[in-house]
Order: sequence, then structure tokens, then C-alpha cells
Amino acid sequence: MSQDNALHGRWAVATFFFVNGFMVGSWAPQIPLLVSRFALSESVLGLLILVVGLGAVAAMPVCGYFMSRFGSRVVMRVAGPLCAVSLLAVAAAPDMAVLVAALAAFGALLGGMDVTMNANAVAVERRLARAIMSSSHGFWSLGGFAGAGIGGVLAQQWGHLFHAGAVTAVALLLVLAAVPKLIVERRAPTAPAGGLLSGFPRHPLAYLTGVVALFCMVPEGAVLDWAALYLRQEMGANLATASLAFTFFSGTMALMRFLGDGLRNRLGAVATMRLSGTVAATGLLGAGLAPSPLVATLAFAFAGLGIANMVPIAFSAAGNQPGISSAAGMSVATTIGYSGLLLAPSLVGFVADRTGFAVIFIGLSGLLALVVMMAGLVRPADTIAAQPAE
Repeated sequence: MSQDNALHGRWAVATFFFVNGFMVGSWAPQIPLLVSRFALSESVLGLLILVVGLGAVAAMPVCGYFMSRFGSRVVMRVAGPLCAVSLLAVAAAPDMAVLVAALAAFGALLGGMDVTMNANAVAVERRLARAIMSSSHGFWSLGGFAGAGIGGVLAQQWGHLFHAGAVTAVALLLVLAAVPKLIVERRAPTAPAGGLLSGFPRHPLAYLTGVVALFCMVPEGAVLDWAALYLRQEMGANLATASLAFTFFSGTMALMRFLGDGLRNRLGAVATMRLSGTVAATGLLGAGLAPSPLVATLAFAFAGLGIANMVPIAFSAAGNQPGISSAAGMSVATTIGYSGLLLAPSLVGFVADRTGFAVIFIGLSGLLALVVMMAGLVRPADTIAAQPAE
């Protein structure tokens, strides 16, 4: 494949990242509309959101198996268009039974698209012999920002069905435009003997890399879920000020993701992970010890600079494990990471009820310090140029 075609493949997979983030962001404005349509209590809504997460986690190893058989591009060609129309099915659900099924499918397609686009990004990295994973995740952040920002206006002005239809049209158009440019792995995929379960790698390094991904994802999720509440309840900030913690954190994280590939190409994955983990741990420690909402907000923004590239590096390492296909490595890392992420919000809430959020963020800074010590596990991400092009 020529360099030009590889570059086309790079922008095609970036489009898939944008669309996946766009769908996640577009889901957010639909949540309050679901509450009013079905008169949902908070506990029932929590269970329905859990259905989305369980669908995503269940789909990841399944898609890993199909990628092992057919390659990431084939699975993306199925998951991408289906994911683009899945929010419309949620919005059109006439009753609770259909809604549950639609939410499970929505989550499964988001998760399936997630693991396949990350695996395809690894293949693009090998073709180009340089990192592109961090900026790919940056496009995911842009998609989420666009979906949430535009979606709220559309849903308020024209209702949930119009909003979902517009989201579907935009997402489907982008996916169909990108599909022909996706790269095809050069090495013929082979089906694991023995079926789905045998597709899981036996080497413990694959699972340890998944644990690293989990340790990187939990602090990110905690800031997104709880930072505003921390500033509001424990530091006395007003609602507008409290929301700035999320805004600043997301902004610095998105910015650093677009700068992260250049940093990683210069320093290497291990050194970048250590630097990123140190910055992130310092930021969360500062947030937990902050004397005022302003200092806490700036500390969260600083943490975003570090957290930004940690998950992309972990995923790149997972897809470049020696002796393991990128499909198998990626499915393990995403399944472990997202499974833990499902449990983390409730665990954080349970502990925070007894200790307060300041202790939580101080503890999470310790978790990130542990990632710094484990940074050697992401060394396979430094072997992109030495890996056979897929």
C-alpha cells in the first residue's frame, strides 16, 4: 500500500473515532428526554445506563474474535453504519421492552465500533511507522463535544426524534464516506481454533496491559463524573463555577491528545507514559488538596494534560503485543478497561459518601503513580516501526 493510501486510511479511522464520540455525545441530550417520556426514576435510569455499558463490554471480545477471522476493516464496515442508526432506534422505542433492547444494541455497537477502530488505528500506525493513536482519540473528544453541544439545541427545539434523525444522517454520511478509505490488514486474518473463547491470548502481558488501561481510565472517569460535584458540595462553588472543572479538564485533555503523537514519537511510549502519569498524578493530588475552587479547577486542567495520552498509549501497546494479534490484544485491553470503568462510578460514590471527594482524588493520584511505576508494560507501543505492517 502506498504512503498516500496509508494517509487516507489514517483520516478514515479518525473519522470513525469522531463518529463514535459524536454518537456518545449525542446520547447525553437524549437521557433527560427518556426520563420524561417513560417517567423514569433515578434508579431505573441508572439501570438503563448500565444496560448500555454492559452491551458495550459484551460486544468487545466478540468483535475481537471476528476481527481475528476477517480483519478490522470488515467488522468496521458492519459496526459503523449500524452504530450510526442505533440512536434512532433508542429514540423511536415505543415501550420499555423495546427500549431495553435498543439500549443494549446501542451499547454493543458503540463498543464494537470502539474496539475495531482502535485495532485499525494500530494497523495504520504500523503502515506509517509512527504514532497516530493519541490524535485519533482527540477526534473522539471532538466528536463528543460536537454531539453534546449541537444535540442539546436540536433536541430542545425540535424534539427527540428529529434530533436522533439528524444525528443518524450526519453519522451515516461520515461513516459511508470513510469506509472505502479504511486500510486492509496485509496479513490474512486466521480464525482461532476452538471458537470464541480460544481467541483470548494466554500470555499474561496482554492482561497486565489491560490493567494499565483500566488504571488510566478510572481517574479520567472519576473527574468527568464527580469533579463538578466535588467543587459544588465540598468547596461551596456555584453551579457555573463547578462546571468549569469538567470544561477545563476536557479542553486540556482534547488539546493534549492532538499534541500527544508528536510527543510520543519524540520521547517514546514508555517515557511519555511516565511523564503523563506524573503530570496527571500531580494534578489530581493538587485538586484533592486545593484550598479553593479556582485552584482545584486549575489542578484538574493540569491533570487533563497528563491523562490525555495515557489510554491511547495503553491501547497502542495492547495492539502491538509480541506474538499476539492486534485484534486479540485490543479486545482484552478494552474489555478489562471498560468493565472496570462500569463499576468505578458506583464505587467512587460509595467511598465518597464516607470520606468525601478530596480523599478520592488524592487516592486516584496514587493510582496514577502506580501507572508510572508500571510504565514499562507499554514498551510494545515503542515497537511500531519494527512490527510487520498489517
